[in-house]
Amino acid sequence: MSEAAPFDPRPEEPRNQPASDAGADQEFMRRLQAGDQAALAGLMDRWELPVKRVIGRMIFNATEAGDLAQETFVRVWQQREKFKAGAEFRPWVFAMAVNLARNRLRWWRRRPEVALEEWSETQTAEEGGRRTEPAMGSAAMEREERAVAVREAIAALPMDLREALVLFEYEEMSHAEIAEAVGATPKAVETRIARAREKLRGALKRWA
Repeated sequence: MSEAAPFDPRPEEPRNQPASDAGADQEFMRRLQAGDQAALAGLMDRWELPVKRVIGRMIFNATEAGDLAQETFVRVWQQREKFKAGAEFRPWVFAMAVNLARNRLRWWRRRPEVALEEWSETQTAEEGGRRTEPAMGSAAMEREERAVAVREAIAALPMDLREALVLFEYEEMSHAEIAEAVGATPKAVETRIARAREKLRGALKRWA
């Protein structure tokens, strides 16, 4: 982890990233572009959980994250011809996921009858939409309180800062990959990550 590791709510948990095999992703996309719909299942096996995780950490609603992850792969099929041979799949698919997350948040903010805070569940997509009871014991309860504080602090970040931080800290993407995913320059991504960390440090002084 980077210097911002104290802000990771569950740093001890494995990230369950797909095996680093760009060749496999490119082969699946080659087949998909040739009309082989079965190739989409291979991509989903590798990337559906990471996509759901990224969306969940941006919108903080596990049910919506699952729906948007499915929609992301619908977009993969619909936009398959736009994928460039030899390109890396992860930034390409995450760009779709990020855009869907942005649009869903904008949509909810335009609904005056439902407050965004009421709609958002303070949990990550990995928790599968299930609220868990804190384990007994002061140490376990403190870890749970810290995790909630971190998630709330991340949720309070402006969307551009949240996107950059989630992709950098949780998905371990490079500045260049994030720039491709969010439509910014690598330098802008670097600045957003620095600003996000600064805001989190201020919000999480208790846990420093």
